[in-house]
Amino acid sequence: MSTQLDRIDLKMLRLLQNNGRLSNAELAEAVGVSPATCHRRTQRLLDDGFVSTVRAMVAPRKVGKGALVMVGVVLDRSTPESFASFERAIAKLKFVLDCHLVAGDFDYFLKIRVGDMEDFNRIHGEQLIALPGVRQTRTFFVMKEVVDNAPLDF
Repeated sequence: MSTQLDRIDLKMLRLLQNNGRLSNAELAEAVGVSPATCHRRTQRLLDDGFVSTVRAMVAPRKVGKGALVMVGVVLDRSTPESFASFERAIAKLKFVLDCHLVAGDFDYFLKIRVGDMEDFNRIHGEQLIALPGVRQTRTFFVMKEVVDNAPLDF
């Protein structure tokens, strides 16, 4: 935890993390500072990178993306060049929500949202296995989302 943050900053971050739609006035009242002070502090938190982005969380089912799929990817080589090539290609795919380089049985773990199993099958056959260096994929269809995008505990 950075020494730049005091208890008010931390409280502001917690409140914003739970409700990014809080107005400046509501946030100021909740943390016990003036609206002007709150605005300056919020801007500093953004400028210093403590808040990376503010966006709406869209309900996947409402936009036809109700199926969540996790995919483990194994590359054919473990070289910096093959990792870089894969990462450049995967970053261009709009259906990939998250891509993480991991230790263990896979090189990467992907979080993907699709409409249904047929949609994923098409994407898998046309795009995923054609990515540079992909030797193997292993697919996990999520049956129930128990915890998703929980707020950070700090």
